[in-house]
Amino acid sequence: MPDGRPQLLVAGSVALDTRDGPFGRVVETLGGSAVYFALAASLIVPVRVVAPVGVDAAKRVAQAFSGRSIDVDMLQILEAPTYRWRAHQEHGRNVDLGSSDDIYDSWTPALPADFTGWAFVGSMRPDRQAELMAVLGGAQLLGADAMLSYVHARPPEVRDVLRRAGWFFCNQEEFVALGGKDPEEFRRQWWLQGLVVKAGVDGLAAYTEYGVVRVPAFTDRPVVDTTGAGDALAGGMLARWSSTGGQPGGLQDALVWGVACASITIASIGVKGIAKATRKELDERVAEVEERLRRKS
Repeated sequence: MPDGRPQLLVAGSVALDTRDGPFGRVVETLGGSAVYFALAASLIVPVRVVAPVGVDAAKRVAQAFSGRSIDVDMLQILEAPTYRWRAHQEHGRNVDLGSSDDIYDSWTPALPADFTGWAFVGSMRPDRQAELMAVLGGAQLLGADAMLSYVHARPPEVRDVLRRAGWFFCNQEEFVALGGKDPEEFRRQWWLQGLVVKAGVDGLAAYTEYGVVRVPAFTDRPVVDTTGAGDALAGGMLARWSSTGGQPGGLQDALVWGVACASITIASIGVKGIAKATRKELDERVAEVEERLRRKS
């Protein structure tokens, strides 16, 4: 931590997505939790990426990350096919149509020894997600999120992820699928430092021992494709919060930056919007979200 700020690391998926929705149809477009998170976070602070990618998508990742403060030394290029995901989007949500995740069987994650910064383990096959969280247990802040299809298909591994998390991110459907009813009770039950529940157009709420912090959704811009919004939100939030000291009083500000990153992401198909975004554009979007928050208050 040469400048006193904790290092930020994301471990997650690199994906080739085939999806259809109001935006039309895309075939094997770049996506994945690590990609969206890193593109958002790198607009604010440098970020390190831990993920597997096949030779078939490595060049696309390099192009998306070009010019950003993203350390790819631990991005492993493998001979196995890149993770594939298929989905249909309707009413702002993705209906999972299946995935091909065999790449995780041939991946041995490389991680920095004794990492003590901030880490986020994005959605991926939950057995590997839990394995990474065990290794990253010494992180100053350890966050993770859920993926509804895996919650249904592999509940024991998902609970293991939840058990190891300090901060947990989920949408309303995932929260319910995990047995959640009252968010604060859920947070205490799983010994979480923080629980972020995303509710789409109803905004989000972060539950901590200090109370609840709410930020409304940013609805003043068009929504094209909601894929990756949660990962971009987590990337923007954790990058901003780590850069300002990570104190409870800075949480709402950090969430505003996360919402701004998410709103840039969903205005374009796939990673295009957040990959092309500039810090100036992000600063302007943050100001818009702050103004909306003031009006709501």
